[in-house]
Amino acid sequence: MTITKRIFPAIMLLLTCAFANAQQQLFTTGWQFHKGDILNGENNTSDTIAWNAVSLPNDWSIEGPFSTDWASATGYLPAGIGWYKKTFTAQLSWQSKNIFIYFDGIYKNSTVWLNGHYLGNRPNGFIAFEYELTKYLDFKGPNTLTVKVDHHDFADSRWYTGSGIYRNVYLNVKNPVHIANWGVQFTTPDINKQNANVNTKVTVVNAGMQSTPVTVLAVLKDNKGNIVAKASEQIKVNKADSTVANLSLVVKNPLLWSVDNPNLYTLFVSLISNGKSIGQYTTRTGIRKIKFDADKGFFLNDKNLKLKGVCIHDDAGALGVAVPKEVWIRRLRTLKEGGCNSIRMGHNPHADYLYDLCDDLGFLVMDEAFDEWETGKNKWIKGWNKGEPGKDGYSKYFKEWADKDLRDMILRSYNHPSIIMWSIGNEIDYPNDPYSHEILNAGNNPQIYGKGYLPDHPPAARLGEISQQLVQVAKTYDTSRPITAALAGVTMSNFTSYPGNLDIVGYNYQEYRYGEDHKNYPNRIIYGSENGMSDNAWKAVDTNNYISAQYLWTGIDYMGEAGVFPNRSNTAGLINLGGFPKPEYYFRQSLWSAKPMVYIGTSPITTNGKSNIWSHKRVSPVWDEKSGDSIRVSCFTNCKEAELFLNNRSLGKKLLSGAKGDVLHWDIVYQAGGLTVKGFNNGQQVAIYNLSTAGPTTQVTAHVYKDVLINEHTGLKQIEVALSDSKGQLVYSANNEITVTINGDAKLLGIESGDPSSIEAYTSNKRKAMHGTLIIYVKPGIKNLPFTVKITSPGLQPAALNFN
Repeated sequence: MTITKRIFPAIMLLLTCAFANAQQQLFTTGWQFHKGDILNGENNTSDTIAWNAVSLPNDWSIEGPFSTDWASATGYLPAGIGWYKKTFTAQLSWQSKNIFIYFDGIYKNSTVWLNGHYLGNRPNGFIAFEYELTKYLDFKGPNTLTVKVDHHDFADSRWYTGSGIYRNVYLNVKNPVHIANWGVQFTTPDINKQNANVNTKVTVVNAGMQSTPVTVLAVLKDNKGNIVAKASEQIKVNKADSTVANLSLVVKNPLLWSVDNPNLYTLFVSLISNGKSIGQYTTRTGIRKIKFDADKGFFLNDKNLKLKGVCIHDDAGALGVAVPKEVWIRRLRTLKEGGCNSIRMGHNPHADYLYDLCDDLGFLVMDEAFDEWETGKNKWIKGWNKGEPGKDGYSKYFKEWADKDLRDMILRSYNHPSIIMWSIGNEIDYPNDPYSHEILNAGNNPQIYGKGYLPDHPPAARLGEISQQLVQVAKTYDTSRPITAALAGVTMSNFTSYPGNLDIVGYNYQEYRYGEDHKNYPNRIIYGSENGMSDNAWKAVDTNNYISAQYLWTGIDYMGEAGVFPNRSNTAGLINLGGFPKPEYYFRQSLWSAKPMVYIGTSPITTNGKSNIWSHKRVSPVWDEKSGDSIRVSCFTNCKEAELFLNNRSLGKKLLSGAKGDVLHWDIVYQAGGLTVKGFNNGQQVAIYNLSTAGPTTQVTAHVYKDVLINEHTGLKQIEVALSDSKGQLVYSANNEITVTINGDAKLLGIESGDPSSIEAYTSNKRKAMHGTLIIYVKPGIKNLPFTVKITSPGLQPAALNFN
């Protein structure tokens, strides 16, 4: 059906009101929590049960304490069983509606009841799901929503997962005829400079008692609010049934989404019946074209692009996995500044808003479903590779739930232009963990638990059988993106149908196989799905047209996958748990970023006259040694040449071309004062970096991280703290204890230093700094009243920040 120019303005006015009043709401306040099990908790109203008020999202594991009673794999933090409940009143306006509760993620094995009536169970802790409340709502009295979270098998993951309702919860109010949950799919199958053909598939559900004719209208607006395309279709939806409408739109002179220009459009979909809007959906999306080629790599909008990626996990140190959006804004901005353009969501779907931010900021996303399939992997309990591992995990639910979980991952995030591939698994083929093959008896096969073929382990042939099933499921719901997996044992998997079942094949830490496998499997699209930080690992991408990507392990430090207690976090990241860049971040920036940069760090020279390190891994940004010490100054830069100065005296220029490992260095004798390095391109200075000798620690300095995407008044306050000398110079060696006191309408959410071995309580208002820094997370109150944050340390001048 075509809507005439005369009718269309009236419909748009109707839709403007409808979308402004769309009845989806956050359902995160007014909850109560009980840690521990409750017998028949969905009906137990005993006043002897202790309930504590909480706001969601909530991660109870992060409250600790750290203890060897728990697993190193999950950060030595507790798990267990917990109950949540929320009492609310059903509004009279809901009586003719269908009411749904939507959870973006509960870790894990959650069961939900309304007024004692069972709604459902979802084992997977990373998957979003929805239940309908309508049937059991009480309009005469209060309603109680109850959630049991069963995380008793605490060593069930190879990294920290947290426990509880750790993501957002929404209440959705819909008419009987409504758009299905995740019922809109937006694709851009044909794009050129003049036109973009856009397909919008809309699934309409009729929960009413009679068949209903409906007009489905799709309107696309640009970022200025201008309508750029519209289409409609009239359908009839039978009672207790669903119908699909397929709408085609044409966008003239489309603004394409890319990593440098993440142009977004807003899609409005409405259902119109008898001249009234009865259902609405709105989302931001983008127009872009992707292609992977076996010989030439990856193309975005017909332009060849190397994917400079990092892997990430869900947690943020002190905040556990209940991470506010503002924290990820700061983290992603830092990664972008370092030259990163792609994110691998390891090894599970992440919070809904994180994909929105990737859309906003221009990150290409590899979204991943599983870390194990039908058989459990090793989860270390006493320290990585120490003692006997556990085998608990998702595998016990895989047979029943894998197809549904994969489907829901895809449908939930379908419309994000940032997502360019779906991964069905990470390191499922890790040799002997669990699958094995006779080829492991021959040759050099890295990353093997146990030596050679283990006949008592499941056969590697299962990798082909299960991957075929999962790829078929994925392609049932999305044929616009390639299906991939991250392979850890390609030597073994090449003897199965596993790689051949995939559209593109990720190699984890197997750069040495790129050339041989490209020759032996010329149609296989190969990329680096997980990689180390070395210069050679990047050159394997940068110098081979057929390798499109590198995903570093990892972008950010994370809790779990830890060593022996008290070490409880993994330090593989470019950025530490507090969101502060490490020296290796700047090395990566020198390889990945086009913006001219230069950075220096120092390391001691050993008694035999050689530096004990030349790489990016061990340098420190300090100039504070003993007079006469021999020091190596390492320089990371993307400039053609760099010149080092000691107390304004030049120590010479060096060319980057030909430098070992792409790192410049000078071996010099320490003198107190200042080091300066200047970067030059074609003889012109384009970058500068300074290091100065710090004096004694005398003061606490603090400032608030700000960003255009963060609401100045209601957004989380991220206060970056530094321990400084009298001139404001950071004292890198300072680890003084800091105390945070808040007066007024705000709450301290946590303090994070980034120290991977700190077992200080995250619930405390005190923490020791690491490398002279830490970050404080403060949440303003809902009344938006003034408050003050005072930051003190014994013997130091304090800092105070006032928020009005």
